[in-house]
Amino acid sequence: MDELEFLKKDWQKDDGNFPKVSYNEIYKMILKTSSSIVKWIFIISILEFAFWTLIAFSFKDSKGLKDFNKLDTDYILIPLTVIGYIILAYFFYVFFKNYRTISSTDNAKVLMENILKTRRTVKHYVAFNLIFLVIGSVSGLYIQFDQNPQIITMAHTAAADGNLFVFYAKFILITAVFLVGAIAILLFFYWLIYGILLKHLNRNYKELKKLEV
Repeated sequence: MDELEFLKKDWQKDDGNFPKVSYNEIYKMILKTSSSIVKWIFIISILEFAFWTLIAFSFKDSKGLKDFNKLDTDYILIPLTVIGYIILAYFFYVFFKNYRTISSTDNAKVLMENILKTRRTVKHYVAFNLIFLVIGSVSGLYIQFDQNPQIITMAHTAAADGNLFVFYAKFILITAVFLVGAIAILLFFYWLIYGILLKHLNRNYKELKKLEV
């Protein structure tokens, strides 16, 4: 049982041997824990960005990536990268803003609204990362089909043999399997990290509703 639960039980006790905990003390504890949770959401989102950036740099000298970089990818990858960074910067700003807003809240109703806003922001952030992963994978697959000399040669051979549909289906199926696996891993990560934080934040929201009754 955490400190908030102890305070809540003390607040509800009728035994005169125990000091009553006031509404304001309970509210301040909820405010403190909510602020801490939102701060960690912001910190983890930054750490996640740093982690994926480090992974990208660690693979920049790999043969597969070097071969891919030889292709004409700028017309797709540069706009995607710019858009991705802009949207991520927006989410980082909103997470930080939510933290600052919740930290300075002095009204239970406003705190409840900010908790709901933070939960929506996290859900949108997770959805964006998953959608962007799909878009990036589809874009990479299109570039390979359109420009990779080896794949183009294999496609021409398959077409000559009457197996062009099977050739494309295999590539798409393999990409889909890896994509589903990556999405499953990300969803597990988001559930494990952000899901637990949002669960505690939702509990604080419910406690606030009880205090307001």
